[in-house]
Order: sequence, then structure tokens, then C-alpha cells
Amino acid sequence: MVEKILSIQPRVAAGGGGASPEQIVLQRSKEILDKVPADLEKAAGLKELFKSVNNLLPSLTTVLLQEMEKFNRLLRTMRASLKELDQAIHGIIVMSSTLDSMFTSLQNGQVPANWGKVAYPSLKPLATWFEDMIKRVEFLDNWLVNGNPTSYWISGLYFPQGFLTGVLQTHARQYRVAIDLLAFSFSIMDEEGPEELEEKPENGVVVYGCFMDGARYNRETKCIDE
Repeated sequence: MVEKILSIQPRVAAGGGGASPEQIVLQRSKEILDKVPADLEKAAGLKELFKSVNNLLPSLTTVLLQEMEKFNRLLRTMRASLKELDQAIHGIIVMSSTLDSMFTSLQNGQVPANWGKVAYPSLKPLATWFEDMIKRVEFLDNWLVNGNPTSYWISGLYFPQGFLTGVLQTHARQYRVAIDLLAFSFSIMDEEGPEELEEKPENGVVVYGCFMDGARYNRETKCIDE
């Protein structure tokens, strides 16, 4: 209901000489455009990541390339649409329905639908979503430039399932075991965060960013407290 109310609010300047919606959106879009990271380029990556073994790239490198492709698509969509919106507001091009929806979303601090279509699932508002997106790109860039990290931000990936498959393939190739015979085992580490890790594990990977939803049943009121 709140989203519907925000979508139909009038686009008029606030009283007392406040900024108009167009000025607000132009300023916000410029700030975002200035901070959108550059595309992730394979050419800038560590060469060791792309050394093939038996004419096959390492499985985790394949995962990295797939994630790079998805994030680059999002970054390019953001840049192109922000530039088009600027032109539409200034009357250079026609304000399409997509750009009009984007205008409203930026005005209300929401992630535009045309970005959401090519982005990972998220319920965050625009400001925190954008900060989170930058951190995800920085994680991938560090992986690309410096090689496989000591730990992986599993919830920062577009497709964590693909990463898990890559981990199994890595183990299967290393020990010449059929991947269908492998299964994950887990252990909780004592470290408070990934920055405390100094070495990579001999087998498997260390991941962070996993979350569990816990619930407590209240017998007296018969309700669930999250």
C-alpha cells in the first residue's frame, strides 16, 4: 500500500523553495552514476587463475567468470539507464514508461525495476542496496586480481549453487573421484570474521555470509518470536 501511495504522489516542488522532484532525481542519479564501479575485466585478472589443466579451466575460475558476466550486465544496465534518464528529464529523448518508473523509484529511494530484473534478489532500499552492490563487486574484483581468496562471501554471489558445484568439481578433479559420490560436510570455525583467516584450507573452502532464521515458540501465547 505504501509503495502504491508513493508511486502516485505529485511531482511538484515542495513549498518554501525546496528542490523539485526532477532536481532530486538528477542529483541522486548523478551521485550513483559517479560511484558505479567499472566493469570487471578478465584481462586485469591474475594469470594463474586462468591456467588450464587438461584443457579445462579450474572450476572456481569458471564460477568467477560467470559471476563477472552477471555483475557486468547489471553495471552496464545501471550506467546506460541513468544516462538515458538524464537525457529524458532534459527533454533530449522521450520519457519512456521504463524511464518514468525509474524516475519514481529514484525519487522514492527504491531500486528501479529495470535494475532489479538483472540484479540478484534483494529487499533492500536503494541506498543500502547500492552500498551492498559495491561491496559485492569489490569482493569479485579482489578475487579476480589477487587469486582465490582465503574465504568466500557465499551470499554475495548471484548463484551460490553454482559456486557449491564448483567446489565439488574442484575436489573431484583433484582426487579423481566421481562428483556424484561427493557430499558436503560442515564445521563452524572459531574466527569472528574472514579477516582473521591467514591460510586456505587444504580441502574444501571457507565461506562466510550464511544466515539462519531462528524461532522460539511461546507456549502461553502460542505465537512465534523471530
